[in-house]
Amino acid sequence: MNKFEKVTTGLGEECGVFGAYNMDGGDVASTVYYGLFALQHRGQESCGIAVTDTYGERKVHSKKGVGLVNEVFDAESLESLKGNLGVGHVRYSTAGASKAENAMPLVINYVKGTLAIAHNGNLTNAVELRHELEYTGAIFQTTIDSEVIAYHIARERLKTRKAEDAVKNAMKKIKGAYALVVSSPRKMIGARDPFGLKPLCIGKRDNTWFLASESCAIAAVGGEFVRDVKPGEIVSFTKHGVSSDMSMTISPEKQARCIFEYIYFARMDSVIDEVNVYHSRIIAGKALAKSYPVEADLVVGVPDSGLVAAKGYSEESGIPYGMAFHKNSYVGRTFIKPKQSERESSVKIKLNVIGEVVKGKRIVMVDDSIVRGTTCANIIRMLKSAGATEVHVRISSPPFLYPCYFGTDVPSNEQLIAHSHTTEEIREMIGADSLGYMEIEKLKEMVGDLGYCDACFTGNYPMEVPGKDISHAFD
Repeated sequence: MNKFEKVTTGLGEECGVFGAYNMDGGDVASTVYYGLFALQHRGQESCGIAVTDTYGERKVHSKKGVGLVNEVFDAESLESLKGNLGVGHVRYSTAGASKAENAMPLVINYVKGTLAIAHNGNLTNAVELRHELEYTGAIFQTTIDSEVIAYHIARERLKTRKAEDAVKNAMKKIKGAYALVVSSPRKMIGARDPFGLKPLCIGKRDNTWFLASESCAIAAVGGEFVRDVKPGEIVSFTKHGVSSDMSMTISPEKQARCIFEYIYFARMDSVIDEVNVYHSRIIAGKALAKSYPVEADLVVGVPDSGLVAAKGYSEESGIPYGMAFHKNSYVGRTFIKPKQSERESSVKIKLNVIGEVVKGKRIVMVDDSIVRGTTCANIIRMLKSAGATEVHVRISSPPFLYPCYFGTDVPSNEQLIAHSHTTEEIREMIGADSLGYMEIEKLKEMVGDLGYCDACFTGNYPMEVPGKDISHAFD
């Protein structure tokens, strides 16, 4: 057995997509690179960039690999990626193992030219679509469902006049969650699933158009946020301008954005579907303070996604807000755990408690979720070792009870602590003095009138889902 093992902390993030089209013909690889940098929190396993020159030979040049954006790319490799239309991707593996060949964007050469595709999400009918393609002669190079989407777009393109019509026809077949950025020889196309489960937005800087998973990436490249791509919308960017196809949209009451974007996934400086992520987390913290008041001396948040909710709890309760943890910013979500004999805690590698802040105090500790319970238990132990007299835990999401089929790496039911234990049992197991989860009916306060998906808490899926976990069906 290997003396080292990899540790993944917390929930699995999703993926991040970014596209740039410079209508003046300037190279965009470095812009895509910085856009991906701003989306690194969405995926830290692999990344890639594919570019094409819409004015020249229209050949796609790409580079991708396993690792962080700044590990895979350097100045020399970016310089070699010549082209004014680019698609980029950061990946966290939800479907398909973390292998180099599964890195995106996928580049497909076919009769009509070359497609580059970046995808965030998970298809619920990927297995049947893949088998259908295989029985008509398709040969797959990867184990990811994004390749199924790429094949369907390529096949439909043979029957359609425009690439965006091929995307629309493919959308009629695929089911599940997706935000797509596709480059054809002369077009950049963005598409969002009809439920709006995955975010996608449009930005602009001078004569360059952008597509991105989050608005923070558009800001990072000096762009101006234009608007969100609407659920079910297909947007197309060419030298003639921007066009939109809304024929795949569904009624607003059926739309179902992933609520976890607002609780955890998205960066706090992003705005998704006109809801400010920072503001939604403040509201979550205030709701927790109303539902679970407690006498305490200090409210602290677990970095990073618990910090803003902790601020909201503090504002509503009147209990002072403080910083109790130093986070090591150089440790990713996945890292090598030292062998057991060295006895280092995986949590301590990432977080350290600031003793003088918590010593002798009753602490309210706010975090975004409890998945297996081990991380939370370790942090509580660290706080009490540093002298905290009480630790009251408040969680800005309801308990996880059901699997996600749409691209969030929620573990199987057996691994979810809330699936087989009551709140009181969990409180005892993690060593907290009290424990309060966000009430399901209060999630609505975070996003107002937006339709959202809370299936991982309620089991109410917005569409039909498979009877078994599909996240590693092709491995």
